[in-house]
Amino acid sequence: MIKIVSIGHASYDIYIQVEDFPKEGVRERYVNKLGVGGGDAGNVAYLLGKWGVSTTFAGVVGNDVFGTRIRKEFESVGIDLRYLETSYEKDTTISFIFSNLKNQSHTIFNVADEYVKLKKFDFDFQPDLIFVDGHDPYASKSTIERFPKAISIVAANRYNADIVGICSMANYIVCSVAFAEAVTKIKVDYNNPKTLVNLYDELRKKFENQVVVVTLGEHGALYMVENNIKVSPAIKVKVVDSSIARSVFYGAFCYGVAAGFDLEKTIKYANITAGLSTQYIGTRKAIPKLDEVTRLYEKNS
Repeated sequence: MIKIVSIGHASYDIYIQVEDFPKEGVRERYVNKLGVGGGDAGNVAYLLGKWGVSTTFAGVVGNDVFGTRIRKEFESVGIDLRYLETSYEKDTTISFIFSNLKNQSHTIFNVADEYVKLKKFDFDFQPDLIFVDGHDPYASKSTIERFPKAISIVAANRYNADIVGICSMANYIVCSVAFAEAVTKIKVDYNNPKTLVNLYDELRKKFENQVVVVTLGEHGALYMVENNIKVSPAIKVKVVDSSIARSVFYGAFCYGVAAGFDLEKTIKYANITAGLSTQYIGTRKAIPKLDEVTRLYEKNS
């Protein structure tokens, strides 16, 4: 059986639905909220567990009610939690996500006492695939170095030296368009496809030994197959909230790579999964079932 380890961020997300983003200086009261586990690496692990893949999560939560809830969510889908550490000094990271019902935008406030890193990640098994979200650079680099036979996938959203360093070690880079623009100094204009080509060409010069995929939100994903730069379009759905789409894309991408799909099929699976997730509010609750994704893929292939 394929074994995957997901290393990085686990948070507790509190979703608040609003008609308009609150103005500075006002006091608002909200009763329509939803609390669920979050964080890119946490969401990837949860999706893979829900889809029946043997998955280990390595990250840190606090010794508090939110950490307990996250642990229970992971247990509900069979995640291996031997490397989920509990901090007795720092609380679980909390994200407040304001979901605008008028325009489907979201605003996120990520709040932490401190972003606590793993103390132990001496995995006692050989993983087949390693996913890292860049939250814990040392644990990420050390694990990729220790298991060179494992396929490694890095999610690159923030542009900094640590993330770029991890990218240079990984087999696959799945990055945001903001990260790609920061690396290449090229601004994407979706009305001018040449900017996408130029952006990807520059990324390939920077990361010659990696497979690079750029997520473009509602525009899909940018990639290259047989020296042809392509865009795999996003599926058309009625978007309610897109805050989990990024994490869901990563999780489905990991599934496709682990299952031996070719790159185009993997990206299509990821796009479908991400698109379906935007129809609902709340990270873990928005993750679709595998058979739903498979049916939609086969219908559109």
